[in-house]
Amino acid sequence: MVDAAHVKDVRLTADENETITRVGPGTPMGELMRRYWQPVLSSSELPEPDCAPVRVRILGEDLVAFRDTSGRIGLLTEFCAHRRTSLWLGRNEEDGLRCVFHGWKYDITGQCVDMPNVLPEYDFKERVTVRAYPTQELGGVIWAYMGWGVAKGKQPPPPNFEWTRQPESHLHVSRSLQECNWLQALEAGIDSIHTSFLHRRFGGNRPGLAGIRAQATAARLEVRLAPYGYAYASSRPMSEGKGDYVRTYHYVMPFHQIRAIQGETEDSAVRKFKIAGHMWVPVDDHNCMVWNWYYSLDLPLDDDERDEGFWGNGPRFVDAQNGFRSFLNKGNDWGIDREVQKHETFSGIEGVNQQDRAVQEAMGPIVDRSHEHLSHTDMAVFAARRLLLDAIQTVADGGAPPGADESYYDIRAIEKLLPTDADWMEELKDQMYPKGGPDLASAPALGRQE
Repeated sequence: MVDAAHVKDVRLTADENETITRVGPGTPMGELMRRYWQPVLSSSELPEPDCAPVRVRILGEDLVAFRDTSGRIGLLTEFCAHRRTSLWLGRNEEDGLRCVFHGWKYDITGQCVDMPNVLPEYDFKERVTVRAYPTQELGGVIWAYMGWGVAKGKQPPPPNFEWTRQPESHLHVSRSLQECNWLQALEAGIDSIHTSFLHRRFGGNRPGLAGIRAQATAARLEVRLAPYGYAYASSRPMSEGKGDYVRTYHYVMPFHQIRAIQGETEDSAVRKFKIAGHMWVPVDDHNCMVWNWYYSLDLPLDDDERDEGFWGNGPRFVDAQNGFRSFLNKGNDWGIDREVQKHETFSGIEGVNQQDRAVQEAMGPIVDRSHEHLSHTDMAVFAARRLLLDAIQTVADGGAPPGADESYYDIRAIEKLLPTDADWMEELKDQMYPKGGPDLASAPALGRQE
């Protein structure tokens, strides 16, 4: 478990860096990842029974997904057990996916159900299977549990985040491919203070932050460990004795972030009660899929809120027909405009998520963390790394990792102006845990100055 003893040694070794970033089958982090539900596709990508199958690459595995005649989702290893051609070429028909090479057909469990090229006396379909993973549809997303071997019998409960239970009118979900290791994408997302710099706007009308976080660029960070990962807050001192602007977050193992976007301003004017977050899901060691979601707990989302121009997603930025790749990428320097950087925005790159993508991809495919120099404001990053490394050992010892239960189902992230001497957890716990939750008042707190 993360504790104060770790704080003195915050830099990862080269070996730890290797352990925590590699996600393929049989790797320590890969085994940990396979103990959780993975978002693999949007439901809209398999819009109807017997529609075209879709390729999926996740955790270093090549898979194919299909919706069968009965509407069920199958997620199979991509290659036919017969002669190993791709089942993505297959015919989706009559409750199964049929290989176009010799007609072998598989149901959603991976069982071969037909060998039309073999005479009855030589048929052995009952002995042939391809690997298949169980799936769930929640929140317009298709999820898969990829545990195998010992982990196959340890499937966790469904990923019933609050956002997955909202009506379509109140929920927006998108995704984009990022060309770097999943961990450096996650770490940037749970790093609160970077938003005051990377996303700052100081002139013109381009997307960017111009409010409290752009004005108050230094913060105190505190992490409270929880059964699912941790809750943490960044507290930014305001001018003229106005107290602290406190923004809370949750990190849910292994790659979920929940953040506040209620629109708190200096005069405490609040817009819709909205909450947002990301999932940074490993495609393989050098790529990840970034899922973006937000939802409203009162009024429906309008068209402007679904327009992702501000965030740097959507059709203008992301090529959904080409693996959700970004049009602006390392090959064209993420579209950086040095004149805009001088006069309008801190980065010169358009779109908040596009700015994140640029700095994360610019680190290289897998950053070497053994050369870092971390500060107090990196406390959330440090804590996530240690939780992941501890969870790897827990799984290796046969235990259940944090977040593989129901402890995160109803948690929320809140932002609010509070008195400088207020205990943020005590003040906000009823809003952060509206249906009750862990008592974090006495939980280990990283970053608190005693």
